[in-house]
Parts: sequence; C-alpha cells; structure tokens
Amino acid sequence: MTLLDRTVNILQDAQVDIAKYGMNILGSILIVVIGMFFSKKVKNITKRFLTKSNVDKSLISFVSQLVYVLCVVFVSVSALNNLGMSTTSFVAVLGASGFAVGLAFQGTLSNFASGILILIFKPFRTGDYIQGASTEGSVEEIQIFNTILKTPDNKTIIVPNSKLTSDNITNFTLQDRRRIDFIFGISYDSDIRTAKNIIKKVFDEDDKVLKDPEPIIGVQELADSSINIAARPWVKTSDYWDEYYYLMEKIKYEFDKHGIEIPYPQSVVYHKQLNVEKINHKME
Repeated sequence: MTLLDRTVNILQDAQVDIAKYGMNILGSILIVVIGMFFSKKVKNITKRFLTKSNVDKSLISFVSQLVYVLCVVFVSVSALNNLGMSTTSFVAVLGASGFAVGLAFQGTLSNFASGILILIFKPFRTGDYIQGASTEGSVEEIQIFNTILKTPDNKTIIVPNSKLTSDNITNFTLQDRRRIDFIFGISYDSDIRTAKNIIKKVFDEDDKVLKDPEPIIGVQELADSSINIAARPWVKTSDYWDEYYYLMEKIKYEFDKHGIEIPYPQSVVYHKQLNVEKINHKME
C-alpha cells in the first residue's frame, strides 16, 4: 500500500470519527447550554415560590442556591454521559467524597441542619429575647450555622444552632403580654387589707397595667419574719421592665406613706447565763 493510500485511509477514518463524535460533542454542548438556562429558571422559580410562602430570607437564598447547584451537577453528568464517558465511577467518587466530608464536618453539618430547622419552624425570630443553651439575649441574626445574640450589657454571643435545638428555648417576647410576679413582705403588725388595697390602687391608676386579665393580689405565705403578699399584674411585653421597676418603687412609697412596714429578717437568740463561781470552783 502506497503512502497516498495510507493517507486517504487515515483521512477517511478521521472523517468517520469526526462525524461520530462530533455529534456527541455538539449534543453535550447543547445539553450544557440548555441545562444551565433551565437551572437558572428553576432557581428563580424556587426563590419566587419560597418568597410567596413567607419563608425566612436566609433560607430562601440558601435553598434556591442549593437547587441550582444540584441542577448543574445533573446537567454535567448528563453531558459526560452523552460523550460516552462512564459516569458511574464519577458518581461513586462524588458520593464517597460527600460521605468523607460529612464525617469530617459532622458538627458543622449538625449546626447546618439545626439552622434549617430554626428557619423553617421559627421558634424565635430576629429581635426576640430568648434563653437557651445556658445563655440569653436578643436575637441579632439567625445564620445557617450560628445564631447571634446580644446581651442587655451589649455583649455579642455566637451560639451554635445545634445547641439551641437540643435544649429548651424560652422566648420571652413571642407573646404580646407578660405577667409580672411581685412578692411584698409586710410586718405581722401591719394590716393585710390596707396593704392589698394600696397595691390594687397602684395597679388601677397605672394605664399600662392591663385590666384583662385582672391582676391577682393575695397572701402567699405566712413566713418567719413577714406576711408575703403576691401581686401579679399583666402588662404588654414591650412594657415589662419599665413597669417592673416603676411599680416596685411606687408601691414602696405608698407603703411608707400609709405606715405599712416591710420588716427586716428577725431571729430570736436565747442567752444562757452561766454561774461563774461554780465554774471557777470546778477549775480549782
């Protein structure tokens, strides 16, 4: 076979390969282009759907981005498969890598899953004052991995989400009303009815004390040194601390004005007098 014949055969084989694989390459390019277009469409549709469902903004951004990444992975695998490449090993490697990463970042993934649960079920929102994970403060920001709290003395606390979801959470601002629990100790010489009437009058004259439900005022305990009167008015949650301090001070002034004594703790001490002469005689 001459050199010319060999060259012709090579060109013919190349033409066949180009015709065969060229269509696959073109098809894969089309899969990528069309797939990326639809991936963005799916991402936008997901974002609009979650927005209409009043889902938290942080969750909307994360979920829509996750959907987009999954779509891109699916498009890439489809394009490689169209080229005739075996994607089984690729998917296996991807799965093994994901499993290894999951083990390495087990704690981080736990915080991530807890963040998703917080954003979905909303046990608290930004601005709420909560207690949980052995700390408390106002919620500044809910992130995917952590929740940022701000304490009343202006300290910032970063709490892992998994600690919040694995412990009791007390939300002080979720309800629009709160009850203030006062205990006023008065002397046994003071008149109980007068003390109760003074407390009731202070509550009635304060517009921020809610009339419904009605405040509870009653004798709670006959203690060692005092008669303890429980007083429990209801106020708006936003007025809780202002009213707590105001009512405490106001009732003290009214007690002083009407002669209601708040006693100091008292103890009775018995002193046994010893016969000094007998002691000295024994010592001699």
